[in-house]
Amino acid sequence: MESGQYEKKSLKLFNNLKNIDWKSLAKDCVCFANAKGGCIDISIEDDSNLPPPGQKIDDKLVEQIRKRISELTVNVGINVIKVTAENNAEYIKIKIFPSQNTVASTTDGHYYIRISDNCKPVLPDELARLFTDKPAYIWETKIVSKINLEECDKNKLEKFYSDIKSSERVSNFIKQKSNEELLEYYHLTDGNNLTNLGILWIGTQKQRANLLYAPIIQFIKYDNKGNKIKKITWDDFSLNPKELIEDIWEKIPEWQEGVEISEGIWGRKIIFNYNENVIRELLANALVHRPYTTRGDIFINLYHDRLEIHNPGLLPIGVTPQNILHQSVRRNEHLSKIFYDLNLMEREGSGFDKIYEVLLSEGKNPPIVEERDDRVVVTIFNIIKNEDIILLIDKLKKNYNISQKEVICFGIIAQNQSISASEFNKLIQSKDDKQIKNWLGNLLNEKIILTKGKTKGTIYIVNPDILKGTFFEKTDLSNIEEHRLKSLIIEDLEKYPNSSVSEIQKRIGKEIKIKRIRKCIYKLVEENKLKATGVKRYRKYSIAPK
Repeated sequence: MESGQYEKKSLKLFNNLKNIDWKSLAKDCVCFANAKGGCIDISIEDDSNLPPPGQKIDDKLVEQIRKRISELTVNVGINVIKVTAENNAEYIKIKIFPSQNTVASTTDGHYYIRISDNCKPVLPDELARLFTDKPAYIWETKIVSKINLEECDKNKLEKFYSDIKSSERVSNFIKQKSNEELLEYYHLTDGNNLTNLGILWIGTQKQRANLLYAPIIQFIKYDNKGNKIKKITWDDFSLNPKELIEDIWEKIPEWQEGVEISEGIWGRKIIFNYNENVIRELLANALVHRPYTTRGDIFINLYHDRLEIHNPGLLPIGVTPQNILHQSVRRNEHLSKIFYDLNLMEREGSGFDKIYEVLLSEGKNPPIVEERDDRVVVTIFNIIKNEDIILLIDKLKKNYNISQKEVICFGIIAQNQSISASEFNKLIQSKDDKQIKNWLGNLLNEKIILTKGKTKGTIYIVNPDILKGTFFEKTDLSNIEEHRLKSLIIEDLEKYPNSSVSEIQKRIGKEIKIKRIRKCIYKLVEENKLKATGVKRYRKYSIAPK
């Protein structure tokens, strides 16, 4: 169970029935009910996974909790039980069911929702959106027209089976399910009938056309004066979401436009105006996060200097343009699952950290996210602000095992040359000092990024030696620590699966002895982090499926 769906409370809070904060407990239940449901375990302390040895629970307390929550909440479904743990001690488990058809509240008229690990009040202007999102959440599993599985598009059905069983993101346990079980697991069918999600993915053109608010996508190109000069529309409902993304990428030649930059004396590198990974991620986001109970087309508007993607509906409750890097709420849970398992989008459902990383690695500005009256608009720019940053990040990735977050931080600081802590915090959407240090990570430890000043007056700068071109000359990977070497190997195989030991060595650093790399790979195989195929000198390695 995700952390956002689970909470623990001390039994000490419930030792005296007269002093129990029932309103707080009711509030927590409302939060879970308006999200994805969840569990509250009472009498398991925060620093433990088990209740204290010998602990016994009075049945009266169990009944009292059940009664009081029912009295203090509206539209909250719960199950309160006494559980015996592995150590034979007892605790109370409150299971809260998601209020899929209605919105939960306290009896005094307050609305709350669980966002990540926090319980947030629903503001008055967000309440209407919460009511709107509720039917959207269950839209995927509804059966509006009784369409038998036999009536689906057989080609799309077989392609779905093939895609799932060939995906590295899908566990062998799931792949071993029967075809019928796979359809039910991904909520494409309910019994022998197609769900709305099933129609969207494996239905026929006619079935998809009759689906309420199936996606229509318009691509419009504008000239320098803002005049429309080209238009392509996907409105015949012949394609499922995956096919739509593929077709959009193939039919718009402008995606192949770019510029060449120098990589030194010997090399040139093409930077496309719009990176394929960014485009695919933005399209996936638009299809996954749009409310399928609301009318509105998806617009891809291409201007001379920027691309705008307009998606109908507003961001889910709890997600704003100011926290989209850190906050994720999946509006269409099951559609999101299919997209992730088929490697069509990032796990968290927003993918904006990936978009940030790619754009900043190409010397471009990060995306701009706006909420307008009835839609979300994401804007990305094609202008390279600084070619040097591209080369610096390439060298950084080659010489250091840096994370996606660290790439984002370096890109932001390098573009600004120097930046105050307060401005930097705004750009990475953070107010938490611990979170900032976590994001900067090795950039500070390795002195890639330096600081000046203290507290609110802190300024981040790129190490001048990097700008002089002398910093990486000092780098020596021959004595790299084992945990960093493991991370480096994993990162390499994520980009280049099915590689030999010698191929891995060439990419991560020839100064690291091949025997050491081989030994490290063997350990990763034993830890089930890597898988090996082939024998002896033909052996290749890839990331092990989860």
